[in-house]
Amino acid sequence: MCARRIVDQELSRDRILEEARGLFVTRGYDTLTMRSIAKALGYSHGALYYHFRDKAELFYALVVEDFNYLLSRQKEMLERSESFSIENLKEIMLEFIRFGMENPHHYEIMFSVRDGELRKYSRTKQAQCMEMFATVVRGVLANGELAAGQLYSMPWILFMSLHGFISYSIHYHQSYGEVESLAVEHVEFLCRNLALAKHASSL
Repeated sequence: MCARRIVDQELSRDRILEEARGLFVTRGYDTLTMRSIAKALGYSHGALYYHFRDKAELFYALVVEDFNYLLSRQKEMLERSESFSIENLKEIMLEFIRFGMENPHHYEIMFSVRDGELRKYSRTKQAQCMEMFATVVRGVLANGELAAGQLYSMPWILFMSLHGFISYSIHYHQSYGEVESLAVEHVEFLCRNLALAKHASSL
């Protein structure tokens, strides 16, 4: 049996990603090395190079994996409905909050990385996620007479409100179960105001 196969059996790509995700969040990108990640896993750093060329490639793999998972969940919800509605939007918003709070390390890597150099890894995937969300919001608002600028700004306003809720809850180590009723109320409030904006624009 070749050395590559032995290493693959001992240390899987998924295990490396899961361990590295927590390390990137808790220790920071700059302080980590392939050697320190391998040490946390209990392996030599050479084992990581069978899967990833360097630390940047490993970080990018995390970003892609996490966003693809979130995007697939959003697509599944949209495919169950023939048209966009407030109920679709509520479901997507609550699912986004649940995802962030149940996967805080994933969420922080996807949306809360402060390093400008690292943000380039997530920028494209963030844009895809945001565009899918914006499509639903604009679909809900389609029959109103909102200005083009509002159709652009409304998705961002809603998204930033959700991001603030998730980030605050993660910061204080709250679980989704602890704040679920508040999350529902938060989403209901946002959607009520969205409906009012649509109604006011059509008068």
